[in-house]
Amino acid sequence: QVQLVESGGGLVQPGESLRLSCTVSGGVFSMNAMGWYRQAPGKQRELVATIRNDGNTNYEDSVKGRFTVSRDKPKNTVYLQMNNLKPEDTAVYFCNADLLVLSPPPPRRADYWGQGTQVTVSS
Repeated sequence: QVQLVESGGGLVQPGESLRLSCTVSGGVFSMNAMGWYRQAPGKQRELVATIRNDGNTNYEDSVKGRFTVSRDKPKNTVYLQMNNLKPEDTAVYFCNADLLVLSPPPPRRADYWGQGTQVTVSS
């Protein structure tokens, strides 16, 4: 069974950095895209950044120039490097994987989510 495990959240001060990691395990699959979303209290979940299988990336406007999404294909891991963090970045961050799952059968395209990791930016 495919699972996503996230790590790297925490409490930091404004201007500091954090790196989130998300590793996909279980089954046999190919990755169409992976991304990071976040949800602040009382707000809807929003896209932060995505990286496609071809390496193309996409960022939400407020994080452009501060956040970088990258991946390690052999490790089935995606990262979110967050620099110059601001209080408004405070949220639970969720990893998302858009996969073509080959095993266990039948082959299918499916969307998976991690459990979420808290990022708090506060002085």
